[in-house]
Amino acid sequence: MEPVISTAATDSSTTELATTRLPVGRRLWEVSLLMLLFFVHAGDPPPGINEAHYLTKAKNFWDPAWCAGDMFVTSGKAHLMFYLTVGWLTKFTSLSATAWIGRILGWTMIAWALQRLSWSIAPVRYASLLVGLVWIVGIEQADLAGEWVIGGIEAKVFAYGFVLFAMEAMVRQRWWMVWPLLGAASAFHVLVGGWSVVAAMVALLATRPWTFAEVRRQAIPLVIGGAIAMLGVAPGMATMQGVDPADAKQAASIYTYQRISHHLYPASFAPRRYIGHLLLIAATIGLAWPLRRDPVLRPLLWFAVGAVSIAVAGMFVAMLPAVAPDLAASLLRYYWFRLTDSIVPLTAGLCLAAALARPQVSRAVAIRTGFVAVVCMLVFSSMFLDRQRAVMPDACRQSLISFDVHRSPEYQMRIYADWRKVCDWVRDNTPPEAVFLSPRHQQTFKWFAERAEVVNWKDVPQDAPSLLEWKRRMAEIFPRRLGGARVTIRYDQLREFRERYKTEYMIVDRRLSPGNLPLVMIYPTGNEENATYRIYRLPEVVESP
Repeated sequence: MEPVISTAATDSSTTELATTRLPVGRRLWEVSLLMLLFFVHAGDPPPGINEAHYLTKAKNFWDPAWCAGDMFVTSGKAHLMFYLTVGWLTKFTSLSATAWIGRILGWTMIAWALQRLSWSIAPVRYASLLVGLVWIVGIEQADLAGEWVIGGIEAKVFAYGFVLFAMEAMVRQRWWMVWPLLGAASAFHVLVGGWSVVAAMVALLATRPWTFAEVRRQAIPLVIGGAIAMLGVAPGMATMQGVDPADAKQAASIYTYQRISHHLYPASFAPRRYIGHLLLIAATIGLAWPLRRDPVLRPLLWFAVGAVSIAVAGMFVAMLPAVAPDLAASLLRYYWFRLTDSIVPLTAGLCLAAALARPQVSRAVAIRTGFVAVVCMLVFSSMFLDRQRAVMPDACRQSLISFDVHRSPEYQMRIYADWRKVCDWVRDNTPPEAVFLSPRHQQTFKWFAERAEVVNWKDVPQDAPSLLEWKRRMAEIFPRRLGGARVTIRYDQLREFRERYKTEYMIVDRRLSPGNLPLVMIYPTGNEENATYRIYRLPEVVESP
């Protein structure tokens, strides 16, 4: 195998790369194959697990009358760039079409950036496919805090695309490009971009000289990147303005310790996640150690060190709840562990590709090793094993969102079909301004029915006042004394709900309430059939004499 990367020092602080350019046709072919890999991994029908969350909010951003009575979609909107660049499509296309267009755009961006990054490290045809597969399976099987990159469309998909372009700029020692690119990542998703800036700083300080000239060289790009990042920082800050400090503390506690603890609070992470991620870090170190002096790889290796260091710092922050729970909640809500989830497996893939591309590795050995690695990745991956993915959206799978987590695929498909039927009926037979009491464990009512709902578990707002209201509604609508999943059928409370939330209808899941309720049932009636869901009209408010 002929090496096609050479390094030559142009001065004491800069290493320039001389690379053989990959023909555009070949580059497009690899990008297309990466897109196919992404589709196989995450090409289930919309909505994906977060698409019903992001795109309904984006639709309301452009059409405030849509689901205007829904607390979640009308709450503070922090991802302005996503709404401006992808959300406007909801004005002209359906939510599902918007999701597919967004996926194609986001996946194309990541595929293009990943191919360029892989080629800059391992200039071998199809190396990017090996890197992509290791990356996807590493995140899927060895994540610590549930991060993902290739899936449904949301703001962070574009943010990670910019991070990949920035990583390629690091490899090519074009630091003047790194900071604006990470600023663009922050504009789309302030946490993905912001933590990447911290990791990039670690890489810069470890690989560049600490001189006044270097500081001057980096200053203007840093200012430009910071200015671009404000497009993401400012909307987030706007959601916190005028918030009472006590409310802010309570909201942070709800968000960190209750609703999003599986992403934020290490005490809630399953032991297998710690084991899997530590093994992945160990494997990455093993792959990277022989390459640690490679001037091309060094910035990326230090970038990965920065990502892991952020997670280690998060672990120390996670020790605070015993003595300062409010402070810990306020700090932990910034997702300290998402970058290690995404960057460590990517680094492992890049190091494996770089090792196989070294001149001393024969072509036959490289091919055999790569083949074995691909087979192992596929064995550990579930992307080809799930029969439901071809027909059922992730956001509707009972195994992910409901209490029937171990039921057969056939059973889950029946529940999904009944859910679609009840949502279709609501969309076709109720006024657009209607507000519903919907089942707690679903998250796609607005997507399919296009009607507002009082509250559900998934759609948690990010601004403090709305988050506190979400918590109050969850406790009121789904009280713990009824198991936390059922709505009361006390007439006085239902009348209060009708008056307070301007809601007239309640959807009941018969798996929780199998009998007939003493209310007027409006669906199913006549020839309509639905074994799982029923719609009742709430009792009217009694006027005082």
